[in-house]
Parts: sequence; C-alpha cells; structure tokens
Amino acid sequence: MKILAIDTSNRPLSVAVLEDATVLAAITVTVHQKHAEYLLPEIERLLAMADLKPTDLDRVVVAAGPGSYTGIRIAVTTAKTLAATLNLDLVAVSSLATLAANIPVEGALVAPMFDARNQNVFAGLYRIKAGVPHPVIADAHVNVTAFLKAVGEYAEPIWFLGDAAHFDDLIHTTISAATPAVSPWLNLPQVATIGLLGQHRTPVQDVDRFVPNYLRLTQAEAEWRAKNPGEDNTSYVEKV
Repeated sequence: MKILAIDTSNRPLSVAVLEDATVLAAITVTVHQKHAEYLLPEIERLLAMADLKPTDLDRVVVAAGPGSYTGIRIAVTTAKTLAATLNLDLVAVSSLATLAANIPVEGALVAPMFDARNQNVFAGLYRIKAGVPHPVIADAHVNVTAFLKAVGEYAEPIWFLGDAAHFDDLIHTTISAATPAVSPWLNLPQVATIGLLGQHRTPVQDVDRFVPNYLRLTQAEAEWRAKNPGEDNTSYVEKV
C-alpha cells in the first residue's frame, strides 16, 4: 500500500510517502507558515523524489486536528480533494496522537500539548502500547491547570511534548512524579508516523462530509452564538 501523509495542523508543514511500513521520502518545513502556498508544490516534489505519480497512491492520511484552524483546514481540504479525485482511501488521525507516538517506550504515559493561548491548551493523555498511543484522557481544548490536575491523578512519570515548555513551571509544581526531559526534536510531529498510524485504520466512509477536529469554536461562530442565544448551536462545520 502506498500512502501519502499530510500534516499542517500546527507550525510545521510535513508530508511523507510510504510503501507499507517503508518511508520512501519525507519533507518537513518549519521556517514559514505559508502552508496554503507550499503544500501542493511540496507534495509534487515529494512524489517526484519517490518516483511516483499521484495515481500510484492508495491512501491519504491526514492529521485532522486539533491545532491551527487555518492549518487544519488546508491539510484536510487537500486530503479530501486528493481522495475524491484519485479515488483514494481517506484516513484521519489525531494531531496529538501523532506527537505522542514520538515516545516509543512501552507503557509510558505521554501528554502532548499545543498552546491554545489564554492559559488553555489542546491536550490529551496517551498510553503507549506496542508502539501505538492509546487515549487515556481524550483530546480536549482545556484550561492547562485543569488538564494537569487530571494528569496528576495518575501519579507516575509523564512525558510532556509539544508546547509543554511554555508551561514548565506550572507542570513541575503540579505534577509530583518526575517528568523525563525530551529532545526538542520530539516536540515536532513526525509525518511518517502519521502514515504508519493510519495504515491499518478504517477509512472515512463519506469523504465529502468529513470535517476536521477543531475541538473549539471559531471566533466567528463564538461571536454569532453570543449575539444569537437560543439559536441552533450545532457546529456550522458539520452542517450540510
């Protein structure tokens, strides 16, 4: 199976192409956030490096959030378009789970975090089993203190990844168990891992209706709800 993996859900723009468990080529760019401008050219360059055509692909796997609204939309829209036009399987994986997979320590508890501003984070807690992250605390948009309190209930070492360094002081005053230090490289999603995680997952059944996992309202939606109390509160990204 030939898989294209895409992640622009946060600062890095990352794409990889795999054949089964073998990584054929991978590109990660962190020096700019012009994801809309660079994603398709980077995919084209990636496939050329692997000596493949788009029609050679079988599956596209996308990091579908949480993270940057714009970044998530770019990756998911690109993945949906490729899946629809090339008749590919579309598989979505959590951007946080992808980060948690950077810790290949059996049994480890891993807490990937993305800074969502105003003392809020996108975060989840995962247990590594056979190299795969399994959710212990579901991905959420949550106050960082509340998240750390929930994590601290496990009373064992936690690997904090992503933007955790933004909250170092709070982490070390809240979590009593030792927290292993990690290499800065582990704070970046590894795009090949996205492909590996998505290799055996069930594809999206309805590509056209698939929506990203934002985990919070957009500013426009929050403002609309504030001005229209009692109206339909269904997330507008899920409306037909």
